[in-house]
Amino acid sequence: MSGAARLIYLPLGGAGEIGMNCYVYGYGPKDAERLIVVDLGVTFPDMDSSPGVDLILPDITWLEERRDRIEAVFVTHAHEDHVGAVGHLWARLRAPIYARVFTATIARGKLAEYGLSEKEVTVVNPWPEQVTAGPFRVGFVPVSHSIPETSSLVIDTPEGRILHTGDFKLDPNPIVGEPWNPDVFAAIGKSGVKALVCDSTNVFSPEAGRSESSIGLAIEELVQAHDGMVVATTFASNIARVRTLAEAGKRAGRSVCLLGRAMRRMVEAGVESGVLTSFPTTVAPEDAANIPSENLMLIVTGSQGERRAASAQLSRGKYLGLELKDGDLFLFSSKTIPGNERDVIRIMNAFSERGVDVVDDSGGRYHVSGHANRPDLQMVHKLVKPQMVIPMHGEHRHLRAHVKLAEAAGITGVLAPNGTLVELQGNAPHIAEYVETGRTYYDGTAYIGALDGIVRDRLRMAMNGLVVVTLIIDEDGEVLGDPWCDLKGLSETGRSNAPLVDILEEDLSQFLGRADDRTLADDDKLEDAIKRIVRQTCQNEIGKKPEVTIVVSRLG
Repeated sequence: MSGAARLIYLPLGGAGEIGMNCYVYGYGPKDAERLIVVDLGVTFPDMDSSPGVDLILPDITWLEERRDRIEAVFVTHAHEDHVGAVGHLWARLRAPIYARVFTATIARGKLAEYGLSEKEVTVVNPWPEQVTAGPFRVGFVPVSHSIPETSSLVIDTPEGRILHTGDFKLDPNPIVGEPWNPDVFAAIGKSGVKALVCDSTNVFSPEAGRSESSIGLAIEELVQAHDGMVVATTFASNIARVRTLAEAGKRAGRSVCLLGRAMRRMVEAGVESGVLTSFPTTVAPEDAANIPSENLMLIVTGSQGERRAASAQLSRGKYLGLELKDGDLFLFSSKTIPGNERDVIRIMNAFSERGVDVVDDSGGRYHVSGHANRPDLQMVHKLVKPQMVIPMHGEHRHLRAHVKLAEAAGITGVLAPNGTLVELQGNAPHIAEYVETGRTYYDGTAYIGALDGIVRDRLRMAMNGLVVVTLIIDEDGEVLGDPWCDLKGLSETGRSNAPLVDILEEDLSQFLGRADDRTLADDDKLEDAIKRIVRQTCQNEIGKKPEVTIVVSRLG
């Protein structure tokens, strides 16, 4: 172990993908660095790649093996992809958590869900106050985003200052939460910034970002102009947008009802933490059902097509006594996250079949992004004047484009996707090693590794079907009766126009009738032979090679 101290940066999630954010900073001798963690987020599954999975978490094996060296966890804001894994993973790290008031309220709720003490979360005041965590001094710098009290982090180390932007946008009037203040960032930069670790989500958007306050009038005009019921969906965490929608409904003379637990929880957290100082009076769902549709506005969860959210429930028919009908309006005041398009379109079409007018944000009138666009990133580069830029929070193509953007301005860019351990000491960054990273699936109440094969088996069964073969062998090694097969997810008949199960059982009976004693006595050989026959027969009959499970019962 070398005695020379080094400053390191290691993303375990969120770099090379959008979601599941988890970043590590360390300082000290190699293999003895003191560590801090920034964010513990989740990403969400889809039926195509992770069927049946409830949540996807970062693989923190590397961190867990070094948990005696972790000083603290700092959470930048309360979006699920930054705070959603706190309850799931804290027991494996057992380090104090620091966050601002609103984020701390959400984080404490995450811990409470898993019977963990809310006292593990400490509320901190904004910059210029700092928290000392081992060799680090960390300050929360207010920035605007699509959720209140989002913060960039100033991380002061013996090797220099790091500015970790977190998610941010340049919004001087975000409605709820703190505005972007360029003077603060310029002052932080004047002290010298070694590394700007920066949001890359909108690096391909060529126009400067728009303010949250710019869309209120368009939403109000849309609600005013409609005669039937109006329903709007947005991200539940964007309580500024939720308030804008609610105020538009009130001004149109409508009663406002919030549908969806996440929506109500976020508004309550905003009020509890003091970031939401006013919100229109709402009615309960059971009361909303008795209000004439032309006098009602619903604000509902499910902007990304989530199957169990209020939007999806309404698209399928009556939900909590409420039903959309011909001539009603449904507004998506949100951007569809890449990968969710199919689910969102399915809901749109379901509403259309009911005669509901669906309005999305394809024209840009009813939604603005919570992330900095390309010109905004350039402005931050100029204000902060970092020695190097390390892009994060983006797919690989976003990170690569952000590196090129920095280098075009004469700043060293470092491409560091998940698992890339970068040494930051000295005047130039150095990629020191690659750490194995991955995903952990939260499946029901179990945590399973991405390489455990469980999800892979589900995908194979979904694509190819399943055959279960059962046979009984007596104490003398003789097969009793015929084998029988159970089929799941396969056609009942094939090219022979005979039941597939009959053909399989006949082929297996013929094989067992001529199998020698050595094969019948060896479970491995027997199973290999049966699998080969089942797959070959199914391929010939229906063009599929199914998954095969074999149950051999031996008597005596």
